[in-house]
Amino acid sequence: MLTDQKITQSAAYTPAIVPASGMSLYLHVPFCQTKCGYCDFNTYQGIEHLMSPYRGALTTELGLWGQLLDHPAVNTVFFGGGTPSYLPEGDIGLILEAAGAAFAIESDAEITIEANPGDLTLDRCVSLRRQGVNRMSIGVQSLNNDLLALLGRRHDAAQAIEAFQTARRAGFDNVSLDLIYGLPHQSLADWQDTLQRLAAQEPNHISLYCLTVEEGTPLHVWVEQGKVPYPDVDLAADMYHHAEEVLADLGYEHYEISNWTRPGLASRHNLAYWQNDSYLGLGPGAHSSLDGYRFWEIDSPREYIERVRQWAETNPAALTSLSEEILENIGPVGGQEYIDPDLAASETMFLGLRLLGGLNLAEASARLGQDLQARYQSEIDDLIELNLLEWHGNLLRLTPPTYLV
Repeated sequence: MLTDQKITQSAAYTPAIVPASGMSLYLHVPFCQTKCGYCDFNTYQGIEHLMSPYRGALTTELGLWGQLLDHPAVNTVFFGGGTPSYLPEGDIGLILEAAGAAFAIESDAEITIEANPGDLTLDRCVSLRRQGVNRMSIGVQSLNNDLLALLGRRHDAAQAIEAFQTARRAGFDNVSLDLIYGLPHQSLADWQDTLQRLAAQEPNHISLYCLTVEEGTPLHVWVEQGKVPYPDVDLAADMYHHAEEVLADLGYEHYEISNWTRPGLASRHNLAYWQNDSYLGLGPGAHSSLDGYRFWEIDSPREYIERVRQWAETNPAALTSLSEEILENIGPVGGQEYIDPDLAASETMFLGLRLLGGLNLAEASARLGQDLQARYQSEIDDLIELNLLEWHGNLLRLTPPTYLV
């Protein structure tokens, strides 16, 4: 049982619509110049004619949500996609201007943009900095040109390295590089070479994702047809363990299952997800978690634009809480789920345990309004007995053998 903090009974727990500590803001950009064969995100190619109407709809929606929520504090902003760096010059600044008018964006807010290496000229990087972006996440994925071609990426290895160096020259001192491992035809030697070359650039942050063959993607079809082999899970595990060793030797902190950072530069936006904090997602297909509800916007960019237009005509009033009925009347919202105390408890546990430093059950319990240690005592004891969990002071954390489970 937790004894160092008083825990309110879950039946009496009523979360504020946005906590005083603020929230995170995710802005989904659904446009790609080309759609990668492995990607199952809500993205589209060949609809560039919708970029300007989309920007108008997104800035309108930002204003409406700011009005609904009474202009709460925002700690992080994340432009994801899709390919946000593919938007026309100046669009990011106009969107951030609308966000700043709608919300109280903290002066030290982390503002991240996902970028394709091929989009990052020096002029573009300098412009993004001037528009307010202070963190960049570059989708390198591989430094093997054959594998990049297989993935459908529109850059090569040299462009990826040049993009990182260009971002640095433009003044970005917080840059994350993304790689994928466990690719078809990828050898351990190739992975070692890619990781060594990437680490030599000394990025602030590195994200390493194991390839998942998602149903409905071209890659899934190719695998089913035998055109490419199914990823070797044992080889992927070897790649992951090699990365752990190499990055530890280079002084990176392994702070989350798939993420490594230089001290003090962990992704604040992603930490909000793992800590089960409040976030608002705007744009086609974006997800939100606020006031005990998870909800998501419709996928179609064209329909999203029209629904925002119709919603704006209703001139919605400020809210004090969310409900199923209220969410049904918010134009671009396409679906919702009530997060009851059972679901809130389980999500807090499995998301928080992704952080390798551990989960402070006392703090999480106080925030959630229920005693998580008492609730899961039997499961915790069993997993500790199996050497899958351990106590580190007052933190409950995974043991290293679980990282790839």
